Amino acid sequence: MEITKKEDKQKAINLIETADKDLKFTFSLPVSQNSSNTIIRNIYESFRMLGEASLVSKWIEFSDHIESLNELLQLELDTSRPISLLDNLRKLRHKINYNGYLSTIEESQEAISIAKSLFTKLKKEVENKIKK
Repeated sequence: MEITKKEDKQKAINLIETADKDLKFTFSLPVSQNSSNTIIRNIYESFRMLGEASLVSKWIEFSDHIESLNELLQLELDTSRPISLLDNLRKLRHKINYNGYLSTIEESQEAISIAKSLFTKLKKEVENKIKK
């Protein structure tokens, strides 16, 4: 099945909306040792979906999370914290998913802080690029 540009744009918009909803839900979770891994995974996934939305809207095929994340890392925005912190989230999520790492409350609080300082600005930038 061939995907049209209109469908790609709608898929990108859907990814952004889902990322935003998932992140808001994640912020509602109480931070604890039991929720820490889930919070970090969900936050990373929301950023990954933003990157995927940007790639999809440009008709760029990709094969892994790093490409989605790199799409965000290439944005030149003035942010209160470096966008490069997203790579730290990626590495932490990798340890959780593939090494059985149990993250700390402090790590999940840091992930929340990163998300609160970067997500909205990145989301707006990706939305603006999609609308062009």
